[in-house]
Amino acid sequence: MTRLFLILALLAGPALADDDGQDRARRALQAGEILPLSDILAAAAAARPGRVIELELERDDGRWIYELELVTPEGRLYEMEVDAATATVLELEREEDD
Repeated sequence: MTRLFLILALLAGPALADDDGQDRARRALQAGEILPLSDILAAAAAARPGRVIELELERDDGRWIYELELVTPEGRLYEMEVDAATATVLELEREEDD
């Protein structure tokens, strides 16, 4: 799992690069509080195909939420929230063009 986070950190930049975020995610995964990142990414791709450009794991009202930013093949930018324990897409919003 560490290797996957490292690869994503290199692809996504500073949002995944901090060790605290990696450690927090690893502990939550080991405790069975969240699903593997591959499950989260599969659910995200099923809801809206695209390339994830930013990924962040946060605690919100007692549950783990992955916040993703992705770009579709057509070049549209979307933000998505996915429940990290169930891989349920909670929110999907298209970012408006400036």
